[in-house]
Amino acid sequence: MKGKFTDNLPKIYGLYTGGFAVFIILMAIAEQAGMSAKTIGIMFVSFTVVIYAVIGWLSRTVEVDAYYVAGRQVPTVFNGMATAADWMSGASFVAMAGGIYFGGYTYMAFLVGWTGGYILVSSLLAPYLRKFGCYTVPDFIGTRYGGSLARFCAVIVLVLASFTYVTAQINATGTIASRALGVPFELGVWVGLISILMCSMLGGMRAVTWTQVAQYIVLIVAYLLPVFWMGAKLGIPFPHLMLGDEVSRIGELEAQFGLVKNAAADLKAAGVPGGLSSISVAHSAVPDGAMAAWKFISLTICMMVGTASLPHILMRYFTTPSVKSARKSVAWSLFFIFLLYSTAPMLATLSKLQLIDPNLATSIIGKSIADVQAIQWVQDWTAAKQVFIADFNGDGILQLNEWFMRTDVVVLATPEIAGLPYVISGLVAAGGMAAAMSTADGLVLAIANALSHDLYYKIIDPKADVQKRLIVARALLIVIGAAGAFVASLRLTSILGAVAWAFDFAMSGLFFPLVLGVWWKKATRQGAIAGMIGGLGAGTAYLIYVGPAFMAMTPWLGIDHLRFGIIGAPVCFILMVVVSMMTYEDNAEAKAVSAMLDETRIPVGKTILGNK
Repeated sequence: MKGKFTDNLPKIYGLYTGGFAVFIILMAIAEQAGMSAKTIGIMFVSFTVVIYAVIGWLSRTVEVDAYYVAGRQVPTVFNGMATAADWMSGASFVAMAGGIYFGGYTYMAFLVGWTGGYILVSSLLAPYLRKFGCYTVPDFIGTRYGGSLARFCAVIVLVLASFTYVTAQINATGTIASRALGVPFELGVWVGLISILMCSMLGGMRAVTWTQVAQYIVLIVAYLLPVFWMGAKLGIPFPHLMLGDEVSRIGELEAQFGLVKNAAADLKAAGVPGGLSSISVAHSAVPDGAMAAWKFISLTICMMVGTASLPHILMRYFTTPSVKSARKSVAWSLFFIFLLYSTAPMLATLSKLQLIDPNLATSIIGKSIADVQAIQWVQDWTAAKQVFIADFNGDGILQLNEWFMRTDVVVLATPEIAGLPYVISGLVAAGGMAAAMSTADGLVLAIANALSHDLYYKIIDPKADVQKRLIVARALLIVIGAAGAFVASLRLTSILGAVAWAFDFAMSGLFFPLVLGVWWKKATRQGAIAGMIGGLGAGTAYLIYVGPAFMAMTPWLGIDHLRFGIIGAPVCFILMVVVSMMTYEDNAEAKAVSAMLDETRIPVGKTILGNK
C-alpha cells in the first residue's frame, strides 16, 4: 500500500499543481469581473489553508512510526521539497528580501550561511543520524551518551531554539492574515495558529510531510511569478541574469537622490513608529574595514552552524527510506532552496527600482508627498501601520530617508508597488502563509515530539502505551502553539531577528554534542552535559547583555544579539572536550560506544536502534 502511494505521488501533486493554477486563473477572471481586493485575499488564504487541512486530515495516523518519522517512506525528491518548505520560513519568504531591500549587501550573509549550512548537514550529520534510527534529535543524544540528564539537556536546547523560531513564524502568519483578511495583527496570529494545528495535529510527521510538499509548490510559484512579471515589464525576460545591471542602476539613483541616515531625535520628533526602516544604506555597497568583514563572516558562521543544529531540519532526514536516500535528499533540498534564494536579491532589487526609478510610472521618490499619500496601496499599508511618511525638510517632496516601511512587508507589498493585478498580491499572501505555516508545522512538531517521546515516554513514563503517547503529543501541540501565538503577538523583535536568535541558541547547545557524538569516540556523557549547559548558558547570558529587548549593552568585538552563538558554541566545544578528556574511561561501555559509532558510519545495513 505504501509503495503504491509513493509511486503515485508525481501524479497526485501534478494534479494538485494544475488545480492550483486553475484557481489562480479563476481569481484573475473574478478580479476583472469586479471582485474586491479583500475578497481575493480571503479566497487565496482560505483556499490554500483548507487544502492543507484536508491533507492533514487524510494523513491522520495512530501509528508511532508514522507519527514521528512518516513511516520512513518519503522519497528523496519529495523529502527535498518538504525540507525546503520546512526551511523556507517566514524569514526566508517574508523577511529576507526586505532585509536586502533596506540593508543591502550585508544581509547576503543570511543567504550564504543558510545555504552553506546544508553542506555541514550533508557531510557531518544527516546520513549518520538516519543510520542511527532515532525518532528525534534528543533521542540520538540520549542513546549516544546514555542517561536521562543528557537527553533532558538536549530537550531544553531544542525547546528554546524551536520555540523562539516558531514565534517568528506565527508572527509572519499574523502579518499576512491581518493584511489578507483585514483583521488586527493580534487576531491574525491566532488565525495562523489554528491553520498550523489543522495541518499537524492528527497526522504528525506524516501529515506535515505531505502538507509541506503542497506548501512548497504554492510558495515557490508565489515567489517567482512576481519577479518574472516585473522583469517582463522592464524588458528583462530572465531577471536573475541581469541582477548586476539593475543593482548598478539603483546605485546611480541612490547617488542622485542622496542617502541620509535619520537621527534618532528626528525620528522621535516626526513620530515614526518603531520597527520601520528608511532607505539609508547603499544597496550594493560593500562596507569597508576589518570590522565590517568580521560582522559579515561572523553572521554567516552563526547561520551556517545554526542550520546544521536545528532539530526540525535534521528530523526531516529521519523520514527517508535509507541512509543513501538521506544524503540524496540533502542535495534535492539545496536545489529547491536555491530556486527561492537566488530570487530574493532580485526581488529586493526590482521592488526598490519600482519605487525610486523616475522613468517608471510606479516611482514615488522625488514626487509630491500629497500625491504619494493619495495612492491606494500607500493608504492601505499606512492604515495597517506598515508604512509611514515623514517630511523632515518640509519641502513637500518625498526623499529616500522620508519613506519608512516595515522590513517584514516588502515582499507582501511588492505586487501592489509594481502595479501588478491584485490576484498576484493574493498569491503572494498565500505563498507567505505557506512558508510560515510549513516551518511552524515542523517546529511545533519537533517540540511536541521531543517532549512526548524524550521527556514523557523515555524519562517520566516508559510504560506508556501508544495511544497515551500520541494523546500527550497532540495536547502538547496545542499548548506550545498557543504559547507561541501569545509571545508572537507581543512583537518582541522582528521576524528575521527572532530567527537569528533560534539559530544561535541551537548552535550554542547542540552543534558540538551532535557532531562530536558522531565523530569523536571519546566524547562522554559528562562532557556532553557540560557542553550543552555551558554553551547555552554562555550564549543566553551574552544575549541578555547585548540584546535590544534586554540590557542593550555595547557588544564585544561587534558580536551583537544576532551573533551570540559565536560566544556560546566555543564555550560548548571547550567544555565538552575538556570534561570528556577528564572523564573518559576505556571500559566495556566505551568499547560498546566505539563499536556503535563504527556501525553508524557504514552507509548500509540495519539501523542502530532498529527503528527502520
